[in-house]
Amino acid sequence: MEIRRSGSQPSRKGPEEYFTGSVRIDPLVEAPGPARVRGASVTFEPGARTAWHAHPLGQTLIVTHGLGWVQRWGGRVEEVRPGDVVWIPPGEKHWHGATPATAMTHIAIQEAMDGKTADWMEKVSEEQYRV
Repeated sequence: MEIRRSGSQPSRKGPEEYFTGSVRIDPLVEAPGPARVRGASVTFEPGARTAWHAHPLGQTLIVTHGLGWVQRWGGRVEEVRPGDVVWIPPGEKHWHGATPATAMTHIAIQEAMDGKTADWMEKVSEEQYRV
């Protein structure tokens, strides 16, 4: 058993190549092998969002604060709020983030396949975001 105390792991800024706007990532778990689970609390300031991406083994988002948007490729933008749980199936192209006026925090949980948790693609354009 291992207990990681709150605040014991440093926050990091979401990398510009994968995010638009101000994003803070607070690591929660990276289980040692053979387990593959990884998780983080991710805070998006108003207007901030991920680039389009997919996860080889899927992803679960648990919204903990604020108001956000999620969208699958070819689908409509869906609003999410605290308490909502979003399951994104393996390989599904999608993005998620805050609304233009409200920050949003979620816990993101995914598994690594061969050490990789995501396949990153193009950024979400302003036109796609503002639909």
